[in-house]
Amino acid sequence: MPVGAVQSVARLYEEHKRLSSELNSKIHSRSTIGNRIRDSTGDTKEAAKEEAKTLKADISSLQQILEDIDDELHSLALSIPNDSHPDVPIGPENAAIIMGTYGPECVPASSSRDHVSVGRTLNLIDLEAAATVTGSSWYYLLNEGALLEMALTQYALSKAVKHGFKPVMTPDVVKADIAMRCGFQPRDEGDPPVHQMYHLQSTALAQPELVLSGTAEIPLAGMFANKIYQEKELPLKFVGFGRAFRSEAGARGADTRGLYRVHQFTKLELFVVCAQEKSEGMMEEMMNLQVDILNGLDLTMRVLDMPTEELGASAYRKHDIEAWMPGRGSWGEISSTSNCTDYQARRLHIRYRRTSLAEQASPSILSPSTPVDVAIPFAHTLNGTAAAVPRLLVALLENGTRFDDAGKVVGLNLPETLKPFWLGPVDSPLIRWT
Repeated sequence: MPVGAVQSVARLYEEHKRLSSELNSKIHSRSTIGNRIRDSTGDTKEAAKEEAKTLKADISSLQQILEDIDDELHSLALSIPNDSHPDVPIGPENAAIIMGTYGPECVPASSSRDHVSVGRTLNLIDLEAAATVTGSSWYYLLNEGALLEMALTQYALSKAVKHGFKPVMTPDVVKADIAMRCGFQPRDEGDPPVHQMYHLQSTALAQPELVLSGTAEIPLAGMFANKIYQEKELPLKFVGFGRAFRSEAGARGADTRGLYRVHQFTKLELFVVCAQEKSEGMMEEMMNLQVDILNGLDLTMRVLDMPTEELGASAYRKHDIEAWMPGRGSWGEISSTSNCTDYQARRLHIRYRRTSLAEQASPSILSPSTPVDVAIPFAHTLNGTAAAVPRLLVALLENGTRFDDAGKVVGLNLPETLKPFWLGPVDSPLIRWT
């Protein structure tokens, strides 16, 4: 957000009101001066004509100034992030609060469990061929690695569907405008501009700017744009399957090694549209589903209430789930869920018609500008990760590596919950179901 954006919006808004009042006054004067011109003669008529010319020029000038202020106001307003929940910790990432821990004891950190070396030894990944074909931070999944991705997506999808989420196959290409309305900046304005998303070139001048979607959240949110729902239709719960594309501009260091931070990956995304007073409860429901999915994978994990500097533009509150990754020797994010309240709904015009105006909403989750008795308020939207495949692969490989007596990597232990979704031979010597 630009420095002083909020103050600039307030200043420009007051300026807009003042100039609008002045413009209306001049337009009113212009509407009456015609009668003076018709009813007068001689010098009085000429003076009225000159006044009409001056008014015309003034009106044109004010209209242009107001148009410029509108454009600046719109740009600044879009850059202002959502409010944050009163209980959100204030500060950087290390201010996060641990809400709960799950799973077995942490496996001791060891470089022998590094997912890159394990994946190469077991012939599950090929980073070198991908570097030749595309570049760094791209990858091939091979053999049981490919089967593991399919099993993970089917497993997570089955869990989401059982919890009432409707499956959607989303487009991976979206309009840059839709991404921006969801709170994603396709590029950071700088010198030179930094692209945070992959942009598609078009030879058609009238074609809107298109980008590769960074998450299925964007096309899922766009499904509901410009629609009004009946309150009894809510909540709308969907789980979207898509490929996520991230340019990861500015990323560096250990996080860019292997599968942890890549440019393309398979992702299952949970998305909910609900009534305003229901979003806090829905966030808890989504988090319980995510914990259920990940608990079934026997991972050591913790749930964090993320601080203000980690919320992003759209999130009112955000919970992350991190898994212990012994090969990396650290915790790594594998899932998150965000309550965006009406941030996205306002920009995408997603509303609903209240069943009863007497129903009162929880004041902690309503926008200050949204009275509880509005008949057609903006909905609240939430999103969460059901499965971000590469991060899950890192966690499963590093925690499930099997060694022989000499300490050589010989196979992989995988949770029994994935067995029904395994498309290959379940008696493979490489895989042991636990």
